Amino acid sequence: MASRLSAPVRGACALLALALAGCSSLTRTPTGPAAQAVAATNLATTPAPPLDPALLQVPSDPFTLGPGDRIGIEFVGDLSSRTSVEVGPDGKIYFYLLPGLDVWGLTLPQARDLIATKSEMFLRKKPVVSITLLEVDSKRVWLLGHLNKPGIFPMPGPITLLEAVAEAGGPTPSGESNGPGSPRTATADLQRSFVLRRGLRIPVDFERLVLEGDLSQNIYLQPGDFVYLPSATAQTVHVLGAVELAGAVSSGGGLTLVQTIASAGGTIKDAYLTHVAIVRGSLAHPTISVVDYQAILKGTASDVLLEPHDIVYVPYSPYRTLTRYLDLILQTFVETVGVNEGAHAVDSHAGSVSASVQVAP
Repeated sequence: MASRLSAPVRGACALLALALAGCSSLTRTPTGPAAQAVAATNLATTPAPPLDPALLQVPSDPFTLGPGDRIGIEFVGDLSSRTSVEVGPDGKIYFYLLPGLDVWGLTLPQARDLIATKSEMFLRKKPVVSITLLEVDSKRVWLLGHLNKPGIFPMPGPITLLEAVAEAGGPTPSGESNGPGSPRTATADLQRSFVLRRGLRIPVDFERLVLEGDLSQNIYLQPGDFVYLPSATAQTVHVLGAVELAGAVSSGGGLTLVQTIASAGGTIKDAYLTHVAIVRGSLAHPTISVVDYQAILKGTASDVLLEPHDIVYVPYSPYRTLTRYLDLILQTFVETVGVNEGAHAVDSHAGSVSASVQVAP
């Protein structure tokens, strides 16, 4: 990553590494007119939370039918009865002389038994019913971002995260290599890739999984999971929280904290300006600096020169626990990115929205 950064920013990364080794504050003086100095307090990192071992186990829940699924049905011994039907939006199927049968939430054996029982009233004896799953549309996983084949994929059975990424073609290559026969580098940003499940981030370390083959990070996905691999080359900073226009701000020219928040429309009335956070690094191993933005505006503290991929969070209230504050920021970040990317996947004309979490961090 350092090879793509300017000299001032590389210097900042070096000092940040020193801070990770145990420094309690970070001070640097970037060149150029953008800023004079950076003063960060409460610089801290938190270890990645361990994954719940249950996430690595094959799901034991059987497949259940839902709207959009297509099944094949026939009475054994009567080829003329063979047909395929789709589960309707109301969860019902229509077969033979039967009225609509509600199969939503039923397993295939349960649906088979229901069809056989209901068909008995129209036949001399209870038929033997064969039922097969032809297509799945009710269970899906979202795989978006810098993948070769991003999209929304059906999920007929258990699938791991690594298998799903492979199904989506793997991370998009940059087209560059280190020489003949060398693999091309991926433009997907594994440091900031994430999995969302029912609105909550699953703390998977994509670098360990994809680059190191660490299967302790290879969770089993569930229907509705959202997997996103962002661009590693995007020159943006995300501004979240109590600002007018939360979202990504272009940082190609090396913006300061004041410039970046101004690009987001400035802060709103209820913003708590003395505890503005800057989060840097991977989602698995982030670093957080808490800055007195009010002092910067008054000219009693130096502005902060930001780096691409930084997350700036303007809180609604002061933080009490730094770890909880960091968790809040990362959760807001993945929610905002997930909602926007999911909306664009469904409708390319969809506008951007921001997650707004107003709790005491």
